[in-house]
Amino acid sequence: MTEKLEKLLHHKLVQNVLALYGVHFAKYILPLVSLPYLTRVLGPTAWGVLAIAQAYAQYVSLLVEYGFGMAATREVAHHSNDRDQLAELLAGVLGAEALLVSFAVAASFVAQRWVPIFQSHPALLWAGLFWALPQAVTPLWYFSGQERMRFTAFLDISTRTVYVAGLLVFIHSPSDVWKVLALQGVTSSFSMGLVLFLIYREIPFRFPTPSLVWQALRKGWTMFLFLSSSSLYTSANIFILGLFVSPQLVGYYAGAEKIGKLPLQLFNPIQVALYPRLSNLAHHSPNKAAQLVRYGIVVMGGVAGMMTLAIILCAPLLVKILLGPGFESAIPVVQVLALLVPLIALSNTLGIQWMLPLGMDRIFNTIILSSGLLNLVLAVLLVSRYTYMGMAWAVVITEVVVTAWMYFVLRSRGLDPFTYIEKVEGDSA
Repeated sequence: MTEKLEKLLHHKLVQNVLALYGVHFAKYILPLVSLPYLTRVLGPTAWGVLAIAQAYAQYVSLLVEYGFGMAATREVAHHSNDRDQLAELLAGVLGAEALLVSFAVAASFVAQRWVPIFQSHPALLWAGLFWALPQAVTPLWYFSGQERMRFTAFLDISTRTVYVAGLLVFIHSPSDVWKVLALQGVTSSFSMGLVLFLIYREIPFRFPTPSLVWQALRKGWTMFLFLSSSSLYTSANIFILGLFVSPQLVGYYAGAEKIGKLPLQLFNPIQVALYPRLSNLAHHSPNKAAQLVRYGIVVMGGVAGMMTLAIILCAPLLVKILLGPGFESAIPVVQVLALLVPLIALSNTLGIQWMLPLGMDRIFNTIILSSGLLNLVLAVLLVSRYTYMGMAWAVVITEVVVTAWMYFVLRSRGLDPFTYIEKVEGDSA
């Protein structure tokens, strides 16, 4: 028994999951310091302004990162021992991201001119850009593709700890709100420099060429389409809400969303560690890949259901502890957004962990893009009448559509992970 346990703990996948759980344990612990501190120091209005700026920064990061976090991870997993291939991949990605940075900067000048919140708070806009760009460019996908998660885990925990310490030192009033994003920019810049230094100790440097840049953009396109489409019903919601309601109401929704997303951090380590493994198994051993996905659905679906019930029952206490006085209006939003926990756990498993490794990029992106557009329509219709509660219900309805659509597509093609395994076992019997 002891020997089997020791062998299991030395398995590369298990070590990666444990390392990533170290990161996400820190993501649980550190927000218990940063979230209550910021909401109490900034108050609902400044917190809402910060949330809008962060949502814009996430869009900039999405544009520049261009889906390379997933597409390049898959390429590294396929060519992990080919140093020349990896060098060309990195050169192409960095060249493509440099091109996209120029578009992001130009878009930010336009945003400062036309978005009211940035007209009155230009420092927030540029501090957000300072955070978004290095975060997007940092090529952690190089280590993820090689299933070397312990380094990324250590780096993530270290930078988050420095960031939280910086909050306690530099953020003391609502007027310091722009410094929150500036601190994130400092830690992201440090991570980017360190990661690039370590990578170039292992692979040769290559200058980006037009062909390498084009190749990177072509390979990353489907993942970019997925991420940008899914952002229409994730990070876009706060920015959209800010176009219709006051920053104070945005602050209620943003605070509730922070609480609602905390449980999802429990599933991220498993999903990040499994993606390169499933990308490999889908090519060489589809039966084992399907079995792994089936276990993921059962485990994560069951745990997520219990989490949802706990959040709904404990919402008043969670808001009181994590957000503080003045955020009582966020309680019903927390209870509605709690429904997302099992839905996102299931849709991520069916989509990212199963459809993408099987090469079903086109139908996957069709589902995500269509659902993102549905969320925009629902948001406009519901927010205008029910404000931030309307946004919460728009997100939940959209996620129900995403999960159900993915399942029925897989089932109609005979790729339901449960029936797929049963069929294989029946044929081999």
